[in-house]
Amino acid sequence: MQKSDPKKKPPTIKEVAARAGVSVMTASRAVNGKALVSAKARRAVELAVKELGYIPNASARALAGSADRRVALLHSNSTTSAYLGELLLGALGEAPQRHLHLVVEQCAPGAFAEEIVEQVAHANVAGVILPPPLCDWPELIAGLTARDIAIVAIAPDQDEPDMLAVGTDDRHAAYDLTRHLIELGHRRIGFIEGNVRHRSSARRLQGFRDALLHHGLEHDDQLVVPGDYSYRSGLDAAERLISLEARPSAIFACNDDMAAAAITVAHQRRINVPAEISICGFDDTPLASAIWPALTTIRQPIRDMSREAIGLLAMRFRSQDEGADEVIGKVKLDYQLIRRQSDAVPARH
Repeated sequence: MQKSDPKKKPPTIKEVAARAGVSVMTASRAVNGKALVSAKARRAVELAVKELGYIPNASARALAGSADRRVALLHSNSTTSAYLGELLLGALGEAPQRHLHLVVEQCAPGAFAEEIVEQVAHANVAGVILPPPLCDWPELIAGLTARDIAIVAIAPDQDEPDMLAVGTDDRHAAYDLTRHLIELGHRRIGFIEGNVRHRSSARRLQGFRDALLHHGLEHDDQLVVPGDYSYRSGLDAAERLISLEARPSAIFACNDDMAAAAITVAHQRRINVPAEISICGFDDTPLASAIWPALTTIRQPIRDMSREAIGLLAMRFRSQDEGADEVIGKVKLDYQLIRRQSDAVPARH
């Protein structure tokens, strides 16, 4: 048996299969003691495991043959509470239906990918759901994959060919909301960006710019201000936009929290929403319909995305148990433009 090198990544089931000269599914069945594996293939896999020093994922090994598995929703401190809450509600509702036990794991601020992988491995989970920005962290994904922990990415920037993924079209949704404001008559539209670590912010900004370009409107850098998806950042961003000498007639914030903050700033300045300024958000979290005026926003199906993520994990586990080909699933869900009371035709000056 080879000595382990602490700097070297642990071998994966794919490497075991390649060494044994069998398919990944055959190797997985052999490691987990499943039937339907020939004696020759089993011996080859056992030899490859010994030579490579392969250690199966503890949870998957312990639960081989069982319908019940632990799955984790992993989140970071940059995931807003509203977004995380919607993900949790969807996952908590779906997991019992799929005979899965859901646990929630938070990444410590500033933690390295290796530390998070160890944290997840110690939680004895067979699969994880990675929301933004964790879904776009290559080192984390590679580390989890090396431990044979199944991954579903929520709204990843790039769809990896062998990864389970669920998302919606942020860029086109932002285009549609911007087009809606343009069709109302707005020509100076402010944009509040989201957290730069979340690729969704860049996709939404691109959709905003696409709509301006396609409608013959010039892009003004002054009208695009930074935010980080938090309410506090929305206050600061809205102050900058509303204080401009040529104030925008509309503001498109990258999420509902920042849009709600922009409405607060307008109220403080005694600027009527929407008679004097239109303000729109993105996500349609419960906050969007709880404030006054209620937000016009893009309804992103966050709960449905986590439900689909649980479903994809269940399908992956079932295929492993049955010795079928590994499930590769990409689910793209529709969004909706929800019009409420925070937008209107621009005031005439």
